[in-house]
Order: sequence, then structure tokens, then C-alpha cells
Amino acid sequence: MYLKPNSTIAIAATARHIDKDLIANAVQVFESWGLNVVLSNYLFEQENAFAGSDEKRALGFQQLLDNPNIDAIVIARGGYGTVRVIDKIDFTKFIQKPKIIAGFSDVTVLHAHINQNFSIQTFHSCMPITMQDKYFNEVTNQSFRNALFGNNINYQFAKHELNNCKNVEGELVGGNLSVLYSLLGSPSDLNFDGKILFIEDIGEYYYHIDRMMQGLDRAGKFKKLKGLLVGGMNDMNENAAPFAFNKNCYQIINEVVGKYDFPVFYGFPAGHENLNLCVKLAAHCKISFDNENVYFVQ
Repeated sequence: MYLKPNSTIAIAATARHIDKDLIANAVQVFESWGLNVVLSNYLFEQENAFAGSDEKRALGFQQLLDNPNIDAIVIARGGYGTVRVIDKIDFTKFIQKPKIIAGFSDVTVLHAHINQNFSIQTFHSCMPITMQDKYFNEVTNQSFRNALFGNNINYQFAKHELNNCKNVEGELVGGNLSVLYSLLGSPSDLNFDGKILFIEDIGEYYYHIDRMMQGLDRAGKFKKLKGLLVGGMNDMNENAAPFAFNKNCYQIINEVVGKYDFPVFYGFPAGHENLNLCVKLAAHCKISFDNENVYFVQ
């Protein structure tokens, strides 16, 4: 499943429209890693905010998914739209010969659907849109490269005062909190039981974070959770009549999960930020800690 020199990585668009100049850097980076780059037939289509119609986005992804010469598919950008095509995708050939599916944000629809229904690993990673000059982060990109080529994943990050630290290991699942919440009750709804959940988000109102966490809690999603890993919660908004007052997202999340005994680790450097470390979903991980740092290994 992992890549090697001369493997082929494809770029597809399942959500928002993207222009050629926004993927140029990514193509150069992938080629510098010794990879061949293929673009979806409909990559630069546009219909309203989307990268073409639902049918074209589904077809472009399907063609890459079924092509035996494609070793990995990275989604060009997030935004919104993957949920509109997920039920149009036939994963039959993919199940027979899995390939790497990578991206984050709206790509959480693909992660959740594939992880839940087929128990196949996917990569929560940077995307071509974030590999432009103004977002370029060498550590982020190298973490993606290491994962693609099957190297060990080994990160450390600072302990947070809200952490409920206990060593834990198990299967990692998750992605964007808003997307996970939107999948409740659908065929793509992830079962969190016995898993370590990773969440991140951007641009929500503080009360939205509380509403989603309350909703997941009421749905029983945290009752058998093995651990929680919380990434970036960036650029949040407040109402005219403040909901959070002096609270931040980590405190809002902790109000919901603090009643449980599973370990919780805040501040993992992944999500909608320049430092967006790649992790494998539906894959085993180990999380440990010392007096100052938390250690994540896959």
C-alpha cells in the first residue's frame, strides 16, 4: 500500500472548485519526491462553488479509484461537497486492491466512510491547496512524505493543562468535528467504541462546538471511547451575546468529556493550521507522556 520511487499519486477534487495555480506547488513537491503525478479528468471543472457537478466529481474520483496504475489519491482541497458524492462511489475494486486516500477537513467524509465500512487505512494529511507558498510548511510536508513511504510516525507535543493523561494505545479514527457530527446516523457514521478519536475544526461558533459535542455525547459516542486526541480549533467565532465568555474550545470540549475516565490529550499539531502533521486513520497508535510532553507513535 505504501509508495516508493516512481509510484503514482493522483490529485482529485470531491468538494470545492480549485484552479491550476493552486496545485502547482504540490505537483512540484510530489515530483521532487520521485512520484509520478496524475490529475483527475475533471479536476478543474466548476459548477457554483463545486469542482464540477456531483456526477463529474464522483466520476473523476471513481476513475482514479479503479485505475490499477494509481497508488495514492490526494484530494486537492476541502470546503464542502464530498458528502454529496460519497453514495455515488463504488468501492468494489478499491476493496480488492486498496490505495492511499489522503486529505483532511471535508475529506473526513471519505475517511469515515472507508474506515467504518471497509476497515481500510486512510491518511489525514495536508492537501495541494495547503502546499502553496503562503501556507508552505516543510515539517508538515515531510510528515506526509514519511507516511506515504511507510516510515514510522513519531511526534511529540507539549502537555496541556486540561489533559487527562494516561498511556493509551488503539485504533485511531476521526477527523473534522463538524463533518463527523454531520454523518451521525448515516452509512458513514463512525463507531467510536474501543477507538481513540481525533478531532479538529475551524471557523465555527463556540456554541456550535458545544452543540456538536453535546450531540455526540447524547448519541452515546463517548461511552466506550478509549481515548481522545484534540487537534487545532482555530479561528472560532463568538455571538453578539457571548456564549463562551472567557472559555476556549478546549474548555468547552472538556466540559463534555471531563466526566469520562478515558485519557484526553489537547494540542495535537494537526488540523487547519500550517503545522498539520500526517496521521494514519483506522491504524494502531500509541500515546504516552512525561512531565512536559506527549508522544504519539504509529
